[in-house]
Amino acid sequence: MNANAFYDVLVIGGGASGLAAAITAARAGKSVCIVECDVACGLKILATGNGRCNLSNESIDFQRYNHPAFVESVMGSQPEEELGNFFSSLGIMTTSEEGRLYPRSLRAESVRDALLNACDRLGIALICGANVVSASKAPEGWALQIDRPARTLKAKKHDDRKTEVRSLRKVLADAPRKNETLQTKAVIIATGGNPADIAQLLNLPLTAQRPVLCPASASVVGDQTALKTLDGLRVRARLTLTRNHEELWHEDGEVLFRTFGISGVAAFNLSRRVQHGDTILLDVFPDLSKGELLDMLNQRVELLGGFSPHDPRWLDGMLAPQLSHVVCTAFEQCHPGSHDVIHLVSILKHFKLLVEGTAEERSAQVTRGGVPIESVSTPSLCVSNATGAPLYICGEALDIDADCGGFNLAWAWISGIRAVSSL
Repeated sequence: MNANAFYDVLVIGGGASGLAAAITAARAGKSVCIVECDVACGLKILATGNGRCNLSNESIDFQRYNHPAFVESVMGSQPEEELGNFFSSLGIMTTSEEGRLYPRSLRAESVRDALLNACDRLGIALICGANVVSASKAPEGWALQIDRPARTLKAKKHDDRKTEVRSLRKVLADAPRKNETLQTKAVIIATGGNPADIAQLLNLPLTAQRPVLCPASASVVGDQTALKTLDGLRVRARLTLTRNHEELWHEDGEVLFRTFGISGVAAFNLSRRVQHGDTILLDVFPDLSKGELLDMLNQRVELLGGFSPHDPRWLDGMLAPQLSHVVCTAFEQCHPGSHDVIHLVSILKHFKLLVEGTAEERSAQVTRGGVPIESVSTPSLCVSNATGAPLYICGEALDIDADCGGFNLAWAWISGIRAVSSL
């Protein structure tokens, strides 16, 4: 590559939003370069949707985002149709499960491959293993100095991509480096959930960041051993988040009990809203009203005899044995001496967990925080004071996050497209 190479558009970050921005700009006839700090572009896509890539949602609900009005002003009235056209233009066939959109292959690598193939066809330059070390305004836009490997990264071929990527990262860590200056008319910041360095470099404000979409740390009220007993158990339930006896959010889904709390998609979504001291109420029979559950339990009394919290086997066929033991313990604590199934209804519909916070934050799916939304105009996502040197921000680099279900990737794709639409 020539020193002082010039591009119409330079994208910092080769994730979902950066790739969408680069492809859209190149299709509009712009010369484009992506500068990516990792060994290759699109690697985070491989981990989305448990390796299947939850591309988007069939019905994009703006209330699922932390700044719904802002997201709506960027996405417009028909984001589902726009995204469908974008995926089709890449050759990505889609399928859906409960409203969540996936590639028909159900393989995240097929999505990444389609994106990189498009970059190759469009002549987009990919500079990987590189970092932006300085940025200044130039007569025609921007001059960016990057620190990059002095030669092409090469590692021994492996049978699987994960091993190959790990090998390349080891090579990158020891590779000799060189500085290079790139000039561009416009810069797109698409650094994902780690915009701090580039924000400081470009003197942009930054909202404090914290991981979200991770398990909830909690304890069972009055039973310190309950979660150890339940560890690894999965149940279908409705989770209701309450604060000061007021309901904040509820969601149905599979709950995975862990020794430190609960995991699963519904718990991840609650993690975006929880505070220390909140209460999570688990309804393990969400498909039944209290009256219907009471009728069922009374029929069970006629069939099996009276309920006793000292005999968890009475609940066999209704609950997993681990949960039966914990429910019976809770019954004894809350209603000592009672055998009335009406109290059992209360526990089964309102099993209480006291929130301590979030857990396993290092593996959180997204990060809340980033460049404040007030810093950019809509729908173009152009930084307000970027006169003469266009600067745009998209994806998770902005303070936008959403629930599970394809909403975060939907924002990444569309915000990347918007960031270059006005160029």
